Amino acid sequence: MKAPLWRAFLRLFSVQGAWNYERMLGIGMGYAALPLLQKMRQQDPAGYREAVARQAEFFNAQPYLAGLALGATTRAEYQGVPGEKILRLRTALCGPLGALGDQLFWTGILPALVSTALVMVAFGLAGAGLLGFLVVFNGIRVAVEWWGLRVGWASGLEVSQVLHKSWLPKAVALAGPAAGFAMGVALPVIGGWLVADLDRVVMAGALGVAGIAVVMARVNPRVTGLRFTLVVATIILLSAWVGA
Repeated sequence: MKAPLWRAFLRLFSVQGAWNYERMLGIGMGYAALPLLQKMRQQDPAGYREAVARQAEFFNAQPYLAGLALGATTRAEYQGVPGEKILRLRTALCGPLGALGDQLFWTGILPALVSTALVMVAFGLAGAGLLGFLVVFNGIRVAVEWWGLRVGWASGLEVSQVLHKSWLPKAVALAGPAAGFAMGVALPVIGGWLVADLDRVVMAGALGVAGIAVVMARVNPRVTGLRFTLVVATIILLSAWVGA
């Protein structure tokens, strides 16, 4: 079963490729499930079509943990579990996998690694900081996705109990404080680095621009912070280029 698992794992990288409001990750999950259900196609063609349709139903969770649900539900198909029960399992997994994944990656690992990379930039290690961030974040992501698919496939309907006893809840509990610590270190370091060579006039100008951005955002909601920042940055770069 290793080859189908590997093919399903590779397809999980495109699980958001057909994202839509009606089924969220459902179409991507159905596509990723095809290699795992291939044996059923030969043994029970009618059951295979029904299983593929179930795998493509609505599903919404953190995409890096979607493999847990994919492995568990496809294993349940081979165990002869009724289709309604498999759909209930998919629905029940949406909330926990979404919450755990968001806390682990978006409020834990990502801000911690970004903060670390910014500190490295402040110390003159911009290239190493960027490369390290990309390698570490994607390495963790790939490892977690592969772990999730294998655990889901091995546990089937028992996936909830296995998930509860795994390392994941403990890692989530540690990820938030770790991110907070990293950001706490990074903010003063980055702040000191940014203002080290700025005189009072430039600082006052920066505060003035920030104030204008707040006012414009209040007056015209279409003027988002990102758009305003891009416009100001463009003006500054053009001014520097003309002055040079």
